[in-house]
Amino acid sequence: MDSLGFMYAVVLAAGGTYGYVKSGSLPSLAAGVLFGSAIGMGAYQVSKNPENFYLALGTSTVLSGVMGSRFYSSGKIMPAGVICGISVAMALRYAYKGFSLQKAVKTT
Repeated sequence: MDSLGFMYAVVLAAGGTYGYVKSGSLPSLAAGVLFGSAIGMGAYQVSKNPENFYLALGTSTVLSGVMGSRFYSSGKIMPAGVICGISVAMALRYAYKGFSLQKAVKTT
């Protein structure tokens, strides 16, 4: 089971909800729920079949770029810098595990 992936999904959805409650930001709510749902689905897919990592990898990579850009332009650690860092770490994790698994399957 991809526990880290599911925790990542909850953090994204909760962060978007918090942004909405704190400042009334509907885009924060929409992005949090959208990205959280996509990562949740990706974590589910990885849990069922570790070779099916592309949704989780793609979503975390896109989120890394979006939040990295926001962090670069605003300079604010919270939330853009933190989410960017977590997203980069998760993208690297999915890439490493997924491509290592594919390489192992091809060599046997």
